[in-house]
Amino acid sequence: MIRKDIRNIVIIAHVDHGKTTLVDCLLRQSGQFRESQLQGERILDSNDLERERGITILAKNIAIPYQGVKINLIDTPGHADFGGEVE
Repeated sequence: MIRKDIRNIVIIAHVDHGKTTLVDCLLRQSGQFRESQLQGERILDSNDLERERGITILAKNIAIPYQGVKINLIDTPGHADFGGEVE
């Protein structure tokens, strides 16, 4: 049985192709966070090394409710060196 109230989305692309930027935009549009929680870029990149280098190293997941649908979203690293994290 296919559930119509859940969508699973994985964002996969090369480095610097906007994966994390897209996730940031979706989080801002969801209305689930206070404005103070959405300051800056790379909202899900909380690891110090990720912040320092400006890249996603560890895959992140988050659930966003949208018009009665639960969207399970995964932001993946884009560099081949981090491919093991995605698998």
